[in-house]
Amino acid sequence: MSRSTRREFRAMLTPGAALILPGVANALAARVVADQGFGAAYVTGAGIANTFLGIPDNGLVTLTELTDHVTAIRAVFPGPLMVDADTGFGNALNMRRTIQILERAGADAIQIEDQVFPKRCGHFEGKEVIPSAEMVAKIKAAIDARIDPDLMIVARTDAIAVEGFNAAMDRAAAFREAGADVGFVEAPTNPEQIAKIAAMDWPQLINVVIGGKTPELPNAELRKLGFAGVIYANTALQAAVLGMQKALAHLKADGRIGDGVDLLATFAERQRLVDIAAFQAMEQKYK
Repeated sequence: MSRSTRREFRAMLTPGAALILPGVANALAARVVADQGFGAAYVTGAGIANTFLGIPDNGLVTLTELTDHVTAIRAVFPGPLMVDADTGFGNALNMRRTIQILERAGADAIQIEDQVFPKRCGHFEGKEVIPSAEMVAKIKAAIDARIDPDLMIVARTDAIAVEGFNAAMDRAAAFREAGADVGFVEAPTNPEQIAKIAAMDWPQLINVVIGGKTPELPNAELRKLGFAGVIYANTALQAAVLGMQKALAHLKADGRIGDGVDLLATFAERQRLVDIAAFQAMEQKYK
């Protein structure tokens, strides 16, 4: 994506903005997010694992698969994209290649984390983290690898569940010193921890997983606390799952949609979302 879009994201993602970043797992979800008026989005690794492979968020999505999704999403989403790159798919050298590939694919910010590879969802039990010094080296490799200096490197730590809250905060400080642009202390468990994270003197993210470990606070409160961004990584996905379950349960019970039509988007609405008019115009242009 152009440098101007990346500069725009830097301007949007400032302390106190509490910018909502809905998660998108595919290009259709990205179109819906844009259609609802969101100016930026988060390419969710968990969502890709769930929707593309039908598996949990346990680190099995490959860099190639992630890149294919980012490319497709970038083609239809006009605003900035933050991409969940998990652990960078290996060591510091792997990290360099990950950043280079995802930058070319159109990422405006790339999130990396300090879990052991392969990682698992930040709200799962049994996580492990690499030594802080190893993550610092990977952050430095990520910064060296980017071509566009406006591409943001987002450094996440999952250490709360492994080493405790104070250790996680120490890691975040080390990641800042290493040059990360945005911090992300994953899975705080209470409002006190949330407030301490937000009080750090550089942009911070919070990840709201409905049903996960972090309580959901009102956006106005998160703005007041000073968060730069609020990730709702799985909201669209969880809503889609519920919608499919309801519609298909009705179909199974009745043998047809019939009076369950209100459970579906209309045919016309589906075509509008995928911009059929633009493709029809191109067909006419190139006849």
